Parts: sequence; structure tokens; C-alpha cells
Amino acid sequence: MKKDILISVYDMEIGGIERSLINMLEGFDYEKYNVDLLICSHQGDFMKLIPSQVNVLPEISKYTVFRKPLKQCIQEGHYAATLIRILSRNIALVKAKRRKLQEGPGYIQMQLASKYTSYIIPAQKKMYHLTISYAWPHDILANKVKAHKKVAWIHTDYSKLEIDNKLDLAVWNKFDYIASISEACTESFLKQYPSLEKKITLIENITSPAFIKNMAEETLPPGEFDNDAFKIVSVGRLSYVKGFDMAVQALKTLHYKGFSQIKWYVVGYGGYEAELKEIIAQHGMQDSFILLGKKANPYPYIKKCDLYVQPSRYEGKAVTVTEAQILGKPVLITNYPTAPSQVENGVDGIICELSPEGIAKAIKMLYENYELRNSLVNHIKDQDYSNSSELDKLYQIMA
Repeated sequence: MKKDILISVYDMEIGGIERSLINMLEGFDYEKYNVDLLICSHQGDFMKLIPSQVNVLPEISKYTVFRKPLKQCIQEGHYAATLIRILSRNIALVKAKRRKLQEGPGYIQMQLASKYTSYIIPAQKKMYHLTISYAWPHDILANKVKAHKKVAWIHTDYSKLEIDNKLDLAVWNKFDYIASISEACTESFLKQYPSLEKKITLIENITSPAFIKNMAEETLPPGEFDNDAFKIVSVGRLSYVKGFDMAVQALKTLHYKGFSQIKWYVVGYGGYEAELKEIIAQHGMQDSFILLGKKANPYPYIKKCDLYVQPSRYEGKAVTVTEAQILGKPVLITNYPTAPSQVENGVDGIICELSPEGIAKAIKMLYENYELRNSLVNHIKDQDYSNSSELDKLYQIMA
């Protein structure tokens, strides 16, 4: 008899977590497992990439309230959820002010709203062998789904999160296992929550080289790239965390030093877009630092680049870095805390100083040193990035 698994995620908008989920779903053994997918809000370009073997559960209106504008929540009659979110924001503002948080009340507000809204939304009726809360909000699977065993996922560096740790710990304690995508993520997490050490299990982001290489064959619209330029590509959410402001400054430095043939293309979207465009304009980089916007399939862009760069301030483990390696591209990443868990410096990629100057210096080195770029590419060509065996760790949890 097949075992029943439930996986939850908020939506299927374009992002690293959602992309890694698609890769996981591509790797499941559907001969042995029934997989239900609970998507709170049925939106996002990745909806169409969900494998046909997956049973996508019907959308429940009350599950969609976590990120909707308050005005829309009121119009749709979600009055209790609206009140919870307003009260959560007020409480979070006080806590953020007291702790002098750089990123304000955002994360704490989400924690409070997630916790209390989960009490008023309907429960799932089916009993599962295993539930996987793949991304926030974890409270739904913690409080509203019955299962023999429950797993929640860590995708980020916990040393950088400004959250209410007491609230967070209460949620994690409701799960039997906590899956961490890297040793570095595990280390930063356990510094915050040493009591959870026995629950942690390492399950790396699942990669599907065949799927990625097939998607990379898609033809790009004409004129998207300057074929005569040295093309840098980055993929990621447009946010301060991703460091694209530093990338603009780095490119400006390179152009000032005479490397005007270098162009930088960014695939992604997000709330930082307006501010980033202003930074691009301030540095006069409109023709060379190009925002390509939201793309459901970033792989053709990565395939055509000369260098893939991840200029982030912090990451858990950047999915796109591994995907660029799968596509045979030299990669450069900044020295965020978890960087050594992703790249062996000088072997399968380069780790540079986390600053505009450091990024510019490393790009110049790679641009001028074809032998180094070729060495990085030759090394990654010999690597097997297929790790669907990581799913065996989930299967063993159910055994």
C-alpha cells in the first residue's frame, strides 16, 4: 500500500525555495508514495511546473490571507484574520523598537499573524504518514494537519534573522524532524536553538540535472542579450539581502577601469525593484546593468552567460549556484557565512570579499583569466550534481 505524504508551501511564485520544491517533486518515487501538495494561494508561474503525479489540493480561501493586502482581506470577508494581522503589526512594532531591529517589525509581524491565524482556519481531515512544511507558514502543518510524523524545513542562515526566537521555538517543537539544507544552516540554527539538536537532519536541496538541462534548451526572445558583451547573470529575488546594490557599484567600478564590455543581467523581481532602479540610474548603468524581470525559466539565461554571480549578503544555500554549475558555468559568490558549504574556493567556484570592491576585483580576475574560468568549468563537468538519493532520508523517516 502506498504511503501518503503532504507537502505545504504558501504559493508557487518564482523563487529559490519554490524552485527547489519543483526539483524535489520531480524526484519522488510515485510508485510507492501518494503526494498531496497544499498550496495556500494557488498563484505563481511555477504552478505549471508541478509534476502531473502530484495531487494539488483545492485552494481554501481562509488559507490565502497571510500575504494578501488588508483591503483585499476585508473585501473577501476575512475580518478575523484582518484584525489579527493589524494587532500583530502593532505588537511587532513595539518589539522591533525595543530591540532596535534593523529590518523593522516584518518578520515578527509574520510570526504573530501566522500563529494566531492558524487557530481560526479549518483543519485538514486526512491523516498522513508524513507531512512536510516546506516553507513558511509552518503553523498550518503544526496545528491543522494530522500525521504520524511531521517535518519542517530550514532554508536560511538563522544568524541573520531578526525574529522572536521564543515564538519560533514553540513552532519548531511541534515537529518531529527539522530538515536543514546544509551543515552551515544547521550550525547557525542550533546556535539559536540548541535544545532542538536531536530533531535536525541534513537533507540537501534536491537537484535534477536532466530537468534543468532540458529547460535550458528553451529559445530566448531575440535581443535579450548583447552577444558581443561579456555577460554576467544573476538570478534571485530583488531584495536588499541579495546584494544587487553592491553588484551595481561593482559594475560601475569595472566600467571606470575600462571594462565597459561587461554587462550584468538579473533575472528576478521583488519589492526592492524601484530602489534598485534608482541606484542603477544614479550610477549611469541603465544600459549595462539590466533587470530582465520575472522569468519562470531562468535556465536559458544562465546557459548563455559567461559568468554566474551570486552577490548576496546571506544565503542558506543558493539553489541557482548549483544550477549554474550543472549548466557548466563558472560561478562567483560573495563570502556570506554559508558560502564555504556551497563552493570550494578556487576549485568549483570563487568566493570573494562581501563588498562592491571585492566583487569587482574578483570579476576582473575571472574576466582576464580565461584559464581560471576554464579550470572551474572543467572541474564542475566532472561532478555528479544529481542527488535524488537525498529523498531516501525522507523515506527512512516513514519506515
